[in-house]
Amino acid sequence: MNLSDLNIKGRRVLVRVDFNVPLDHSLAVQDDTRIRRALPTIHALLEGGASVVLMSHLGRPQGKSEALSLKNIVPCLEQLLGKPVKFAEDCVGDSALNITQNLMAGEIALLENLRFHPEEKEGDEFFAGQLAENGDVYVNDAFGTAHRAHASTSIVTRFFPEDKAFGTLMVAEVEALRKVMAEPTKPLLAIIGGAKVSSKLAILENMVEGVDRLMIGGGMAYTFILAKGGSVGASLVEEEMVERARAILEKAIAHNTEVLLPIDSVCGDGFSENANFDICNSSEIKEGWMGLDIGPQACAEFEEAVRTSKTILWNGPMGVFEFSACAKGTFTVAEAMKDATENGAYTLVGGGDSVAAINVAGFADDVSYVSTGGGAMLEYLEGKTLPGIKAIEA
Repeated sequence: MNLSDLNIKGRRVLVRVDFNVPLDHSLAVQDDTRIRRALPTIHALLEGGASVVLMSHLGRPQGKSEALSLKNIVPCLEQLLGKPVKFAEDCVGDSALNITQNLMAGEIALLENLRFHPEEKEGDEFFAGQLAENGDVYVNDAFGTAHRAHASTSIVTRFFPEDKAFGTLMVAEVEALRKVMAEPTKPLLAIIGGAKVSSKLAILENMVEGVDRLMIGGGMAYTFILAKGGSVGASLVEEEMVERARAILEKAIAHNTEVLLPIDSVCGDGFSENANFDICNSSEIKEGWMGLDIGPQACAEFEEAVRTSKTILWNGPMGVFEFSACAKGTFTVAEAMKDATENGAYTLVGGGDSVAAINVAGFADDVSYVSTGGGAMLEYLEGKTLPGIKAIEA
């Protein structure tokens, strides 16, 4: 169910947003991306004659905390919306209801941090019922928390059996993932990077059958290279994952999936910006040295794979791109994603480090879609049903 299916005129719409944004030392919003991505839903509701009650978590508070109060978000939110925002000192009880029950059409309220109450993460039904008193209609626009069965994302929908819907951001996120998972234009390439195989193992196992090409970079590549009999020196490997990595490689052969591992690597004699660096064959890394980025040959091969694919998912960097000497692989992929998009490919970037890389590279506006959901995107790609989505569709 989408916004257009709702009767909202003259009604209070309770919206779960993801305003879990970074704050600087003065508690001002450092990156307003997630707030900006929620604006289309808020504007659509206001234009439809509703009043809007926003609720979100911020950080991982242990009890109440001034540093994690959502009142710190209000100045940024007001500036982006161009109108005042009423702030409730709590998300439930009289302090919330005194504001939300008196909202006029066109007005906006923001509730205090949901996670100041442990009942939020516990998925407590009574707490969800208290939240529900703040609205007549419920909208979930927080894809970043859709994988959590929390009170505000899943349980609260029980109190809005007919009056619940996805926001525009949630719809866009799910459509982007379905374009990759359900109806991709071939060839389909999945680029999976990051430090550990264990954190991406379920994705690799789920996707290896359905993609045409599977490109593996970052620290996790060396567990696969070890599984193929290579020598990886002091590179990051997970010994307990070697057999499962080998099984993924065998599964790829059985399903005619091309697996791309880095032929060469930028290696360092320590994990430091000031280490000594050299280019070496990824299967012949010297003792005491570690692979920290894909090498020039791998960059060329990976770039070619991106440019010749029609649907591309990117999750995870190719190396330690925070080190200038180990950033080329990640930024080569970022630029190739931009070029592929210009040539008609559908390109989806998701996961914190990948999003950071595409932003630093300056190409965030040059790919088809940048996802706001880290954990939610990963679980969707693993083939799991997300509670926040299931609750609306039920």
